[in-house]
Amino acid sequence: MQQDITPVSEIVEKYGRRRGAVIAMLEEIQALYGYLPPETLRVVSEKTGYSLVDVYSVATFYKSFSLKPRGKHLVSVCLGTACHVRGGPAIAKEFERQLGIRAGETTPDKEFTLMTVNCLGACALGPIVVVEGHYFSNVSSVKVKKIIKRTKAGLDKVEIEGDRRIFPVEVSCPRCNHSLMDSEHLIDGCPSVRVTQSFGRKHGWLRLSSLYGSYNVESEYEVPEKTVVNFFCPHCHAELRSAVPCPECGAPMVPMVVRGGGMVQICSRKGCKGHMLDLRNDDLESVSGGL
Repeated sequence: MQQDITPVSEIVEKYGRRRGAVIAMLEEIQALYGYLPPETLRVVSEKTGYSLVDVYSVATFYKSFSLKPRGKHLVSVCLGTACHVRGGPAIAKEFERQLGIRAGETTPDKEFTLMTVNCLGACALGPIVVVEGHYFSNVSSVKVKKIIKRTKAGLDKVEIEGDRRIFPVEVSCPRCNHSLMDSEHLIDGCPSVRVTQSFGRKHGWLRLSSLYGSYNVESEYEVPEKTVVNFFCPHCHAELRSAVPCPECGAPMVPMVVRGGGMVQICSRKGCKGHMLDLRNDDLESVSGGL
């Protein structure tokens, strides 16, 4: 089926020919389609003036890009030296057996794509498997089935009751200091954090769980994975954008003031877990993690 590539021209025009812009363009295009259709690369080439060979070189050099449709869940098995000697190839084979596909392929139901990579940067914890940014260390063949089962159930699902690492925070806008809490819209049984979001041509509401440790969100529009979203205060309409980049992916962080002192910053890229909480008062030390 022919892809509607109308949005690609708008993406290219937004970035222009700034240094490193092609990578950012391709990231946004892949977030929109789930992969990089050939016709979108031709549009990037025509609009930027870069040769199609150069655009393809970028698209094939970085492992994060795919020229073929990927499944809902991307499973990456490390076969670097450290992981290889600890049984990485056997882990990859077990994933192939459990999923019924070979590395580089996608299951018929488009649920899983299996990839092997040279290094995931955590050699001491190998064999390593990464699924949607979640690292599984010291993986054995018997753990493969559990990883697949947990992925299907939802990797971001958290047990709210009884987990002391999960607690509510109240936040406000760093510009106008107006509370962002919405007591009439609950998520995880607590008042949600209400902001306005914008990406592409979409502009609408977004509500986040106020529980530190929960990644549950609800939004007016479904946000494609890896899309960088612009956040705004629903009261003063100022953009919530930090000068500090996300330590995980480099996207802008979204700052909010925590009641009682401190700041919480969440990554603006859908799917990234590089969020931070900094609490500072007489009784609390600085901590970091995810909202």
